[in-house]
Amino acid sequence: MELEFSGVVWHWRGPSPYHFVSVPDDECGALESVSPQVSYGWGMIPVAGRVGSTSFTTALWPKDGGYVVPLKDAVRRAEDIELDDVVTVRLTVDGVWRRSCGSGWFSERGRWCRRPRRAR
Repeated sequence: MELEFSGVVWHWRGPSPYHFVSVPDDECGALESVSPQVSYGWGMIPVAGRVGSTSFTTALWPKDGGYVVPLKDAVRRAEDIELDDVVTVRLTVDGVWRRSCGSGWFSERGRWCRRPRRAR
């Protein structure tokens, strides 16, 4: 699934401050329909993203009945993005979870695995 939308960059000031772009309601509906097949827990949806010419991987976070895209500092620096800027975000929802790796799951491409715990 591929999505493209524009949104305002906002900042969450918490114990781990971060910058986000909210996913519009129409796109959230589409994401909700694929969430059970791609989420790796807590409603997180793995995606490949692009802002301007900068590509990145992340996971959409559920928030207030919708989703938000976390914008890494490296992406913001590369694209000269600041708080309250309007950016266009392109997202590709990463593959369906298929293989177990002990305590986690791999996507079809072998990404997003939570590493298995080592035996003690």
